[in-house]
Amino acid sequence: MQFGIFTVGDVTTDPTTGRTPDDTERVRSMLTIAKHADEAGLDVFATGEHHNPPFVPSSPTTMLGYLAGVTKNITLSTSTTLITTNDPVRLAEEYAMLQVIADGRMDLMMGRGNTGPVYPWFGQDIRQGIPLAIENYALLRRLWTEDVVDWSGKFRTPLQGFTSTPRPLDGVPPFVWHGSIRSPEIAEQAAFYGDGFFHNAIFWPMEHTAQMVHFYRQRFEHYGHGQADQAIVGLGGQVFMNKDSQRAVSEFRPYFDNAPVYGHGPSLEDFSRDTPLTVGSPQQVIDRYGKFREQVGDYQRQLFLMDHAGLPLKTVLEQIDLLATEVVPVLRREAEAARPSHVPANPPSHAERVAAARAAGSVHDQHVAAADHWTGRTAEDDVEAADAVSR
Repeated sequence: MQFGIFTVGDVTTDPTTGRTPDDTERVRSMLTIAKHADEAGLDVFATGEHHNPPFVPSSPTTMLGYLAGVTKNITLSTSTTLITTNDPVRLAEEYAMLQVIADGRMDLMMGRGNTGPVYPWFGQDIRQGIPLAIENYALLRRLWTEDVVDWSGKFRTPLQGFTSTPRPLDGVPPFVWHGSIRSPEIAEQAAFYGDGFFHNAIFWPMEHTAQMVHFYRQRFEHYGHGQADQAIVGLGGQVFMNKDSQRAVSEFRPYFDNAPVYGHGPSLEDFSRDTPLTVGSPQQVIDRYGKFREQVGDYQRQLFLMDHAGLPLKTVLEQIDLLATEVVPVLRREAEAARPSHVPANPPSHAERVAAARAAGSVHDQHVAAADHWTGRTAEDDVEAADAVSR
């Protein structure tokens, strides 16, 4: 099982000092955090994509391309790549370039983001969020798996004889996650293609997360990609730790109370009860996160949000060290002991995907472009059918 961290890249005033970093300092702190996570032995660093203050990570591939050159082992990923408002042609090119630069040590997560105004900023309509996600991803897959693409759709100009460059590394596209917290259509999309599904549960009770994950698993099996328990699942989480649990609460409370995303709302105690946020000792984190597989099944990736709400860089690095030395080894050992042998331990690596494609006889045979090889249908077919029923 993989363990790592993700960042939303917020620029937030430290409520204990009144100091606010500027954008440059915040970006550089994110780079330091990613390098420290690699040195600490964590498996994944993922960055969000935002185009509005107080967030700074507007260009994930720029950041991850730099990190590919200064890290050694950690998988570089996104916690959101905006499939709705980015041009699929640019996504195909930028992430294939990142894949080549990182020598396959990367993947990415498609999402619709959490900022409604981003749609008109990039010329789109938020009311078309789901159809945009479906159509744009179908085109993206074709751009990665077909050398020459002729295409027409609803949301962008047609393509005639277009070749996206560079081509994916070894002829195999990056592994893709689909992230959603409330839309079953996105879980359906992930299942349709046999991709990974990531539920960022940081604002939701585990009961809701379990419902979404189980739906994805059922649909993954329905489309013939394997048994339900073999589907590739990731979860988000939040922790703040101190070996003294009461001290952890007292240290984190001012940051929680003033955080831009949940400050001035539910109390720290209520939020900790109702969501995966765990503030306390490393053992409390182990006890709580070790039980999540009882609700969602064995899963392959757990990411934690740690550098947010104005926490100082020094504190974040200390949190990473606690996570890497006292929490992850135990959770990894427990997950491996409980995992059935037929269930994947990790998401597929680039080398594993290349080997599977070659075993099938062709890299292109392994990655069918827009149609599901079990049913012959496309994701757009299902959306159109659903629209017809609703009308």
